Amino acid sequence: MNSAIRRLAVAAIIMMLALMANSTYLQAFRASDLNARNDNRRVRDSQFSVNRGPILVGSTPIAQSKPINDQFKYQRTYPVGGGAPYAPVTGYYSYLYGRGGLELTQNSQLNGSDPSMAFRRVVDVITDRRQQGASVTTTLNAAAQLAAYGALAGKKGAVVAIEPKTGKVLAMVSRPSYDPNELAGHDLTKVSAAWKKLNNDPNRPMSNRAAKELYPPGSTFKLVTAAAALSSGKYTPQTTVRSPAQLDLPQTTVKLRNENGQNCAGSDNATLTVALRNSCNTAFGSVGLDLGAQALQQQAEKFGFGERQLPELGAVASQFPQDPNAPQTAQSAIGQFDVQATPLQMAMVAAGIANGGNVMKPYLVQSVKTADLKTVSDTKPESLHQAVSPEVASQLTQMMVDVVQNGTGKPGQINGIQVAGKTGTAQTSPSRPPFAWFTAFAPANDPKIAVAVMIEDANVARNDIAGGTLAAPVAKKVMEAVLGQ
Repeated sequence: MNSAIRRLAVAAIIMMLALMANSTYLQAFRASDLNARNDNRRVRDSQFSVNRGPILVGSTPIAQSKPINDQFKYQRTYPVGGGAPYAPVTGYYSYLYGRGGLELTQNSQLNGSDPSMAFRRVVDVITDRRQQGASVTTTLNAAAQLAAYGALAGKKGAVVAIEPKTGKVLAMVSRPSYDPNELAGHDLTKVSAAWKKLNNDPNRPMSNRAAKELYPPGSTFKLVTAAAALSSGKYTPQTTVRSPAQLDLPQTTVKLRNENGQNCAGSDNATLTVALRNSCNTAFGSVGLDLGAQALQQQAEKFGFGERQLPELGAVASQFPQDPNAPQTAQSAIGQFDVQATPLQMAMVAAGIANGGNVMKPYLVQSVKTADLKTVSDTKPESLHQAVSPEVASQLTQMMVDVVQNGTGKPGQINGIQVAGKTGTAQTSPSRPPFAWFTAFAPANDPKIAVAVMIEDANVARNDIAGGTLAAPVAKKVMEAVLGQ
């Protein structure tokens, strides 16, 4: 009898120790994970009763919490233009579906729970004040953001603008977009219906095409190929390259052709400058074959390919194909085959050239401040890579100026301001329209803005799709907004 009681007592002690160990583990090591779960209703109820800090452009809130007379105490609102112009940046704050964008990545700052704000929380407890979140100030330029959003009206696409010398993201727009207010409401039936509608929309309005989607960059990638060529020491802007109407490729009977079916500017041989001016596929295919895939890949990586940027939004990494064969290398040199890039990445390419070859790390959050305006964090510019030498950057700049003044980029011209740019038209399949691209910076001699525009669909005839005609006018409006034109 005593033996049975001892065994039962030992089992009970073990179970109690296991319970204590599990409780300690959950509180010490899993608490933050459990609190972050979207299905943790207790935490959601508590967080929805916090005066969440605003997300700002300058001093203007693009997301803020307002007092409301219901169980949650505060309503998250997105007041500027209904929230749609800034939705890819702010994301959403929903009781049912959690968070996205800055509402997700800056959540601990916005709700005041971040470890850096521990002292503030202690003061709140002592003074019997409700917990209040910090403000997050973005780097966005309101004029550029709204200009980009307006210029993309009726189109499916994206715009990213960067300040070349710092890496500040001045604009990030994706269309079609959505109104985050529909997901932030406290009528959960309406919120559920809005979520289903947005997610079932074939146009994918909740997709951040600017930073989280990959596309073939087409001829805008010729800037990377030109950078590799000039950096190799084998080429100058005046070096003559083969540029026939069609280029024989090794290991295949498939030809690489120029878009217009003709040779480059009336000659089977053209300088690198003329080839970029007219966006000659065969010329850059020839250069790609000469340099080899490794040189192209290394140059692409110096501009940021292969690296995830902008952790504030979880941007995806752009890609250059691994170990392409010779014909695939020629296709890759013109931004086709398996080359994939975000508009953010192609804006970084232009910004790097604009900044003397120095690619700055892009960032979107400028500062975080408590409710009493004490600075929690302040982002400083940081160099990412020296993609090319200042000399090569200067050569590329002049070649890009020539593209806008005399070549395919003429629609990107701005009166009284010298613009450097490159167009692109990326083919995918006969069943869908090509992607139209334009990347540029201005003023060419003292760059204040670098921009990339990608048009996925503009509802125009296939023959009317080109980077110069569709994307360049959008970029022009964004640059003019920043430059005060």
